[in-house]
Amino acid sequence: MSWRKSSRSSASGPDCVEIALVSCGAAVRDSKNADGARLEFGGTGWETFLLAAKTDSFVS
Repeated sequence: MSWRKSSRSSASGPDCVEIALVSCGAAVRDSKNADGARLEFGGTGWETFLLAAKTDSFVS
């Protein structure tokens, strides 16, 4: 996979997220733990995730 760091991540900050776009959706991981767990989304799931992130509508 070809990973890229979020434009909202900073080298010194605690929130470093990377994504890899794939033919059927996307994967997300913590850039500080590249070998750790990652979230994988299908196309519809990725669109839902992005909408929730953009509108700050995650349920806690």
